[in-house]
Amino acid sequence: MLTSRTQTSSTDAKPSLAVLVAISSVSPLAMQIYLPSLAGMMVVFSATAGEIQLSMSAYFIAVAVSQLFWGPLSDQFGRRPVIILGMALFVIGSVFCLFAQTIEALIAARVLQAAGGCTGMVLGRAILRDLYSPKQAASMIGYVTMGMAVMPTVAPAIGGILDQYYGWQGGFVLLLMFGVAVLWASIALLPETHLNRKAAGGRQILKSYATLCREPLYWSYSLTAASNALAYFAYLGGAPFIAADLLSLSAQEMGFYFMFVALGYIAGNFISGRFAERVGLFRMILSGTLIGVVCVAIISGFAYFGALSAPSLFLPMFLLGLGNGVCLPSALSGAVSVRPELTGAASGLTASLQVAMGALAGSIVASLYADGLLASSPWGMILMMGLGIGCSLIATVCIRFYTTRADLVPAE
Repeated sequence: MLTSRTQTSSTDAKPSLAVLVAISSVSPLAMQIYLPSLAGMMVVFSATAGEIQLSMSAYFIAVAVSQLFWGPLSDQFGRRPVIILGMALFVIGSVFCLFAQTIEALIAARVLQAAGGCTGMVLGRAILRDLYSPKQAASMIGYVTMGMAVMPTVAPAIGGILDQYYGWQGGFVLLLMFGVAVLWASIALLPETHLNRKAAGGRQILKSYATLCREPLYWSYSLTAASNALAYFAYLGGAPFIAADLLSLSAQEMGFYFMFVALGYIAGNFISGRFAERVGLFRMILSGTLIGVVCVAIISGFAYFGALSAPSLFLPMFLLGLGNGVCLPSALSGAVSVRPELTGAASGLTASLQVAMGALAGSIVASLYADGLLASSPWGMILMMGLGIGCSLIATVCIRFYTTRADLVPAE
């Protein structure tokens, strides 16, 4: 049974939004900024395309696995020390990236970077839930993720400029500088928000996840968030191949059209920040999911009638980003509110599910197109996106079912 949310910190110990955006943006920036340098890194490290791709895949795997541990550890030891430790690991990993002499050393350094940098992503939302009710937390998460969304949008462009003037190491120099700045901000400006902590125990992490696994409402919220990630990563996995092989777009044209989904996501986050507290979690989640349904339906219609073009493929993707931006802050706030004493564990598990399901979907779609199986058809991407949105809709219905039970309604 859920209990009313108690404030675990004093109102004068709230971190600024700028600090939360900064710690939450470390990992997205590191994911994206070195993409323009991949071709040059193949030459520098005498590596194959598969080995270079592994530096990205290993990063995603490290993020997914590490978040499973950081969340419960923050429930036991507090948010602040775990974030400081994570940022320190990120800085060390960035130094190792700069001085890597082999592709194997670079991959190992990227794993360390990912393991540390993801603490801000997973614990930023836990901090907000420490301080606010579920509705208020959804609004604040919307504002924080709106700031985060800017990083993947501008990071490749920044990385390309740095690579042009300073080579592949330019992006990693910026990551090191940013990491040091965020580490300083975590030490100097980030207060502890989780004060009512239980004594640490060797089996506490397993107990935390065992408790969450018995909560159907948690799974409803969490799978809604993960299914939306599945649809988004399916788009990321298929759209570049469709744009190049089916629509014959240049790299510059692709870069222009890819901005639309990011702009949609930023707009959706802004809407969440403004209206989630007033409208409520379920209505925001349902609205965002239905916007995703409309997106997939429009693209499917253009594909079915053979009218797919760059505008008809990418402009509806604005709706996909918009739906994600509207839905995810409320879904994430709901997931970390079901068991308030396990906010960190819930945040970590939900984030890991998002990364794992998204990476799996993106890899499947990308492999289908890379192997030439779907080179002339958009339907592989569309069907995977439809699967993600359909699962999100089912999970949203489950949220309504379980929240009609008085003992399973999160305190608002």
